Amino acid sequence: MNWRMVSPGRLREAGILGMNHRNVDLISRLNPRRLYPLVDNKLKTKIALAAAGIAAPRLIGTLRTQHDIADFADLVGPLDGFAIKPARGSGGKGILVIVRRRGDNFIRASGTEVDLDTLEFHVSNILSGLFSLGGTPDVAFVEDLVRPDPLFRDLSVEGVPDIRVIVYRGFPIMAMLRLATRASAGKANLHQGAVGVGLRMADGQAIRAVQFSKNLESHPDSGAPLKCIAIPEWDRILTLATRCADVTGLGYLGADIVLDRQRGPLVLELNARPGLAIQMTNRAGMLPRIAAIDALDAADFRRPPEQRTEIVRRLFSASAPPHV
Repeated sequence: MNWRMVSPGRLREAGILGMNHRNVDLISRLNPRRLYPLVDNKLKTKIALAAAGIAAPRLIGTLRTQHDIADFADLVGPLDGFAIKPARGSGGKGILVIVRRRGDNFIRASGTEVDLDTLEFHVSNILSGLFSLGGTPDVAFVEDLVRPDPLFRDLSVEGVPDIRVIVYRGFPIMAMLRLATRASAGKANLHQGAVGVGLRMADGQAIRAVQFSKNLESHPDSGAPLKCIAIPEWDRILTLATRCADVTGLGYLGADIVLDRQRGPLVLELNARPGLAIQMTNRAGMLPRIAAIDALDAADFRRPPEQRTEIVRRLFSASAPPHV
């Protein structure tokens, strides 16, 4: 079904959460604006997650003024790989990932080789607000390089794959794996050409893979099959997303989680306005799942994250058998 060609009434009948419903009934009602800065600012998010003991890529250092760029070479000098990010960037803009060194130069995830001057110029652009929401001056920070689990070796090109989990009122209700492609320039953004793979809530098994709203059986660049994907440490991933909702206080949240080969699941970032394309990758709408959560007993909402995750796995165990 091409949802863009279907009337809003038919979409609601099919259980599809639409943009207006999301904005009015979920974001406006469940996400107080006073909480937005915590998730709109990636640096604040990292600090809050660290204080709560939630695993995330290690913060190496921050650069707050143009004068701080003089310290950048010393900051990254001992590192073979790292990521430079704007605190208030959006849609992956301004993120620059270095995967290794070659002499005095740095190799990006795309294979492009850059020198120190290029990296310092990029940091300067971040501080000037080139990538920030509203174009206002920003803060740059450097964090550990995520080295993806070997499972993803042929599943993502020029970028780190992540798992987007939607959490509603403290319960994870839908998830998808996002795989970078050459078309998406290494970004895990479906609108830019990344591959989205819906994941069954019961066990993390692949349901369906899409790129640009079209079904896929294999990765468009590597040719790796997609229908056999099964995400390891699924319980930990769902529980991690649930804990993020508790830390932020947001009732409707998107948690982006990566699977590092050494540290396991790590929270990459959080989103107070997660998109709706995840429904397409799952071949299912969120409205029935939202209704199922709303119907739970009041005591269930007070249960610890691990128990809420188990409730979800039981509730949605029969949803969407694995197929691509």
